[in-house]
Amino acid sequence: MAALLDVDQLRTFIAIAETGSFTRAADIVHKTQSAVSMQMKRLEERLDRPIFARDGRASKLTEDGERLLDYARRIVKLNVETLAAFSDELTGRVRLGVPDDYADRYLPEIMARFSRAYPGVELTVLCEESVHLVEHINANDIDLAIITNCTGNMTAENFRQERLLWATSNRHSTHMEERVPLALGRTTCAWRRAATECLETIGRPYRLLYSSGNASAIGAAVLSGLAISVFPESGLRPGMRVLTAADGFPELPSCRIGLVRNPHERSSLADALAEHIISSLDNLSEAARAAE
Repeated sequence: MAALLDVDQLRTFIAIAETGSFTRAADIVHKTQSAVSMQMKRLEERLDRPIFARDGRASKLTEDGERLLDYARRIVKLNVETLAAFSDELTGRVRLGVPDDYADRYLPEIMARFSRAYPGVELTVLCEESVHLVEHINANDIDLAIITNCTGNMTAENFRQERLLWATSNRHSTHMEERVPLALGRTTCAWRRAATECLETIGRPYRLLYSSGNASAIGAAVLSGLAISVFPESGLRPGMRVLTAADGFPELPSCRIGLVRNPHERSSLADALAEHIISSLDNLSEAARAAE
């Protein structure tokens, strides 16, 4: 009988494919870069073909690597679900923090998958800005937080990266006003700082028309043609149009999304929830690709 594929190696492979870097993947899977390289060498030996092609400093997939990625995601997901199915003895409460910007987009998938796997676990969700969620983690108020890590200066397991984009209503010309009206988050919001700094750099006049920590309120201001704002790719909604340099809006920095775990007490429930978060976001990515 042929030797089976190693699920741990496949998880590392997925992390490299998602981040494009052995170094960043090593942070996500909690291994050294040399250990990650050794895992991938063994995986290539097992498959008897290369799965990575070097492209400068980035690690791109070969055609065989692309084929493997789909199988790897399915195998890892099934592994997580199988273990969860036999772990129904887990009970208790796990506390998750998530920015309001991601709640509508990510929470339904995360909560549905986690609740199916652990029906006896109470999931408490707190929606606040990333900077406050980190404070709650440090105060031992929550077990796990999904945060935006635009600057990369917060200690987090970055598992996803998206472009940050300017957005306006596709039925209005709000972006053409002499002083651009903006709808942005509160003063602590990293996206707000990125937006205003970009406009100030190019000398584009603006006025802050709406400020809110609620993503739905920001989206409503944009869709009604009252203001423009910035969103990650996954946060764009029907009726919005992306503004580019051709419209007079400079490129914004990328947005990293990561997990922060409670350093005071590591729980099996929080670890299980972390697994479901990552696999749920993979599932959303596959659905988006299928819809393209």
